[in-house]
Amino acid sequence: MDMDAPAAEAWLRRRFADARAVVPVATGDGHLWRPNEKLRPAAVLVPMVRREAGMTILLTQRTDHLYDHAGQISFPGGRSEDHDESAAATALREAYEEIGLPHSHVEVLGALPIYTTVTGYRVTPVVGLVNSLPALSLDEFEVAEAFEVPLAFFLDPGNHQRNTLQYQGRTRHYYAMPFEQRYIWGATAGMLMNLYAFLTA
Repeated sequence: MDMDAPAAEAWLRRRFADARAVVPVATGDGHLWRPNEKLRPAAVLVPMVRREAGMTILLTQRTDHLYDHAGQISFPGGRSEDHDESAAATALREAYEEIGLPHSHVEVLGALPIYTTVTGYRVTPVVGLVNSLPALSLDEFEVAEAFEVPLAFFLDPGNHQRNTLQYQGRTRHYYAMPFEQRYIWGATAGMLMNLYAFLTA
């Protein structure tokens, strides 16, 4: 998909304004490893950044010392707090805490299907449009780096991989989207696959 910024933004708005039910490509498998455990609610922000050359998606790389998903590429986000009024509120709060993205710079377009993780979370991906990306302030404890990837890269099926691995005696299937020197996989890639399915259905 090659569109300039205004055309891409208009296309995104139309997609989210049209209330369509799309079957998710990936829903996660956290429930399989925690069948007797209540999954905790969480949310991430999928920031769609308006650039002259077209839309990009802002991602982060987690620091290597974290207990969960150390060093992996992810969206800014985290678990819901009692005072969060919605998944969008969680995603916006976490994005501000992790990368310093102010709420005022994000227009929430909608949400993608819930994704369950092996770490015990029911994650709601909240898609937000960022018309003007300010200078970011990263939480150095959690975030090693923030970077952007063109939306067109994720919308190209040639960049999608479906792989398998053995985890605790079971075979797991997961998606991956390697970009340059970065390996985007697991929950993040699964949510991106759901974004792909939603936008191209």
